[in-house]
Amino acid sequence: MSTTTPRTAPVHAPQTGFPVVDGCLQVGGIPLTRLAQRVGSTPFYAYDRRLVTQRVQHLRAHLPAAVELHYSVKANPMPALVQHLAGLVDGLDVASGGELAVALDTGMAPQRISFAGPGKSEAELRQAVAAGICVHAESEREIRVLARLGEELGIAPQLVLRINPDFELKGSGMRMGGGAKQFGIDAEDAPRLLALAAQLELEVLGFHIFSGSQSLKADAIVEAQAQTVELALRLADAGKDPVRMLNIGGGFGIPYFPGEAPLDLAPIGAGLESLLPRVRAALPQAQLSIELGRYLVGEAGVYVARVIDRKVSRGQVFLVTDGGLHHHLAASGNFGQVIRKNYPVAIGNRMGAGDTEPVSVVGPLCTPLDLLADRMELARAEVGDLVVVFQSGAYGLTASPGGFLGHPDAREVLV
Repeated sequence: MSTTTPRTAPVHAPQTGFPVVDGCLQVGGIPLTRLAQRVGSTPFYAYDRRLVTQRVQHLRAHLPAAVELHYSVKANPMPALVQHLAGLVDGLDVASGGELAVALDTGMAPQRISFAGPGKSEAELRQAVAAGICVHAESEREIRVLARLGEELGIAPQLVLRINPDFELKGSGMRMGGGAKQFGIDAEDAPRLLALAAQLELEVLGFHIFSGSQSLKADAIVEAQAQTVELALRLADAGKDPVRMLNIGGGFGIPYFPGEAPLDLAPIGAGLESLLPRVRAALPQAQLSIELGRYLVGEAGVYVARVIDRKVSRGQVFLVTDGGLHHHLAASGNFGQVIRKNYPVAIGNRMGAGDTEPVSVVGPLCTPLDLLADRMELARAEVGDLVVVFQSGAYGLTASPGGFLGHPDAREVLV
């Protein structure tokens, strides 16, 4: 008689970045309970500067030294965090006039700040030209406006073309290239717009080619980077100016859900190393850069909410907290998930407790969508305990509908 081994349900990747002392999570070396007192109220986001610094060091150790590292500010535009990263990375990439102001306040050299996004207003483009930063032009309109603004201001615009490639990053959580997209200039239309830029006496410094984000498959990233370089080499032949900047995007993912494993950087570093001789030979003036957001900050942040009620409904335990989807839309499953899955969640002041139970963690909003954890096995919690949502350093507060139902905003701290 044959027997079968029952399948083990997938679990979250271990959350080892934050130490635990006497059953309490430590963030920035501070016990969570004390940090909550220091912040003064819940809910709040806390970002650990040590973990951010370690992530940059980890990347530097695995990627070729010749490849620059840029931070995509949209992942988390908290000014103190951007200021910290400005001292660690080679450039900042922004996606609005507001983010541009944050980046300029850091003291990062303007020529190392770039501005991408499919709908830049004329006012934003004027800001960018006046500041001397590099605009990633995404349409014919933007190219024409930049030429006019350059004449009006007497400043030569710093410009690269953002390209919508004819391929996508396979297995990515969010596909930003290939097919019809609002992002960038279609690769097949780029030669025409390079000619237009030359006619308007604009110097095009290079290309930004971004094919997708949130990939945990190293082989897919290696393939996309190789395709990106090949596309850049083809486009370089169509322009009159030497390529000085080549931003090949990022796409590096972090593990959010059960069964996901951290990204292996080794093959990515090796792949980039193998591409460099070709780039140096064909584009001797080009500076190669990658642009990362969530990979730099996502795992360095936690969202913390306090249990304000414990309810049992027809046998199911609900922990009602003072936080929810209005602060952390992504953890609620309403920010791109097709089938809702739980982020890693814990009771931060009862880490490692033996007394556990299946619970659902919800917020105070009057909607069933306000769900931070669905039937997760967590330490038994009572009113006043602190719920922690890990992997919350990217696309958290600013990616959430903070005004929904008029509840107070969450605070943010960098520790």
